[in-house]
Amino acid sequence: MKKYLFGWLATATCMLSGLVATAQQPLQLTGTAAGISQGKVYLQKFNNKMFLTVDSAEIKNGAFSFNTKVQLPELYGLTLDKNKSPYYIFLEAAPVKVQLDSAARYRNTRVTGSASQDIFTAYRKAGDPEIGAFIKEHPASIVAAYVLYREWSYRLSPEQITAYTGQLDASLQETEYVKTLKALVPVLQAVQPGNRAKDFAGTTPEERQVKLSDHFGKYVLLDFWAAWCPPCRAENPNVVKLFNKYRSKGFTVFGVSLDRDKESWVKAIKDDKLDWPQVSDLQFWNSAPAKLYGVRAIPANVLIDPNGVIIARNLYGAELEKKLAEVFSAK
Repeated sequence: MKKYLFGWLATATCMLSGLVATAQQPLQLTGTAAGISQGKVYLQKFNNKMFLTVDSAEIKNGAFSFNTKVQLPELYGLTLDKNKSPYYIFLEAAPVKVQLDSAARYRNTRVTGSASQDIFTAYRKAGDPEIGAFIKEHPASIVAAYVLYREWSYRLSPEQITAYTGQLDASLQETEYVKTLKALVPVLQAVQPGNRAKDFAGTTPEERQVKLSDHFGKYVLLDFWAAWCPPCRAENPNVVKLFNKYRSKGFTVFGVSLDRDKESWVKAIKDDKLDWPQVSDLQFWNSAPAKLYGVRAIPANVLIDPNGVIIARNLYGAELEKKLAEVFSAK
């Protein structure tokens, strides 16, 4: 089962007409906010799937404009509420107009003047087309680099990531997307099955420090999750079932949460009946253990044998149940 939470983006240096821009340039962004006569629109920049508000504009008679000096072209977000996910928009060094729909998730928002946004919209409408074909069609588009980074990297092997980044135009090789992907390759290679699991220490809800290696000697499922992640919460009952089935035979789970709110994390542990060691540095996508294991989406997991050697990655539902049955029937 491949269920992952999407909705967070990373900062990227973008490309227009084959050139990567590095200078700060003033936006030429104007727009309307349907159904809103006054208030504010927030311009947000992304860094490792987290939002950072860089400017705001007053809505006057339903209209707004930005001439903020920013790096262009680049991917930004527009929102009427800083506490909710924004509308993702590729802005370029050209006049861009947006009709911002104030309804749920900005579903009917319209953008004109951004060629990159047109490519992005077409990609979405195509329903997740195969990444190789998309890169072949748009090798010099920042959207291709973004899609590879954000929506495909979690399902690709290190070798595939290297191959696909190599197919992107030279103008994209110094973007944050591609540089991040290239740096990810050796991290993923180090945590493939057959390699020894990387040890780390984490903080429990009770503020105790525990190590992953404290649990070697058993089969350990290193489980990356978060209270805010619906697919993680949906998978938790399956992990609970398997934990209870095999715990007496030498199986345990070591949970790593990508939460940032301790109260929500602790409540989810209780609500989901996660009766195994749990740690978190409450750093969201900056989680140190997640970076150590190259985790790009959650849920994610690593199955480790009693000797501390990785034997499988990212098994869920029936696949995880089958693997554990094989492991313990062979004992």
